[in-house]
Amino acid sequence: MRRSFGLTGGIASGKSTVARLMEELGAQVLDADRVGHELLAPAHPVHQSVVKRFGPEILQPDGKIDRGRLGTMVFSDPQKLSELNAIVHPPLIARLEELAAEIRSRQPQAVIVVDAALIYEAGMASRFAKILVAWCRPEQQVERLMAKTGLSRAEALRRVASQIPAEEKRRRADYVIDCSGSLDETRVQVQALYPVLNPDFGFECGF
Repeated sequence: MRRSFGLTGGIASGKSTVARLMEELGAQVLDADRVGHELLAPAHPVHQSVVKRFGPEILQPDGKIDRGRLGTMVFSDPQKLSELNAIVHPPLIARLEELAAEIRSRQPQAVIVVDAALIYEAGMASRFAKILVAWCRPEQQVERLMAKTGLSRAEALRRVASQIPAEEKRRRADYVIDCSGSLDETRVQVQALYPVLNPDFGFECGF
């Protein structure tokens, strides 16, 4: 993925919005969360490893992992969260590498953006050409997360605190998209950034 771009940011920071706007401009977006869902499907070995470690109580009646129940369990215990990440991250990274290579084989000049919340936490940053960070104020993260998920403030704060602080991610970034304002303000920033990632943007007219 060294010719790809990593897009990260704190939970509920606006990262998915930035990914969607990038996709609208022509980027090939790989959603790490979606890939993670695939890895947790009952037929996958990762599913078996997670259930073995955290017990059958995380399962729904249909045998699928109840992500909400698992999340409540691990976000209240840093050790369990670390153990879950140790199980999931290696195969997740391998699958993202595979998908990026498949895109590159079909479209050598494609702008590939990997949308992943835990790029820094998983030690993935060096795998990308540049890192883009979607940022908003920490208090906005908490409010947005509560509104999106229905979590209590205490639980939302725990989940925000489980990640590297937003300001630290902002400091490490090659590019920052400030998502603390309106959607239009975020769109303007993405539209300005995209030609930097893709120097040919604007010349792809089919000629």
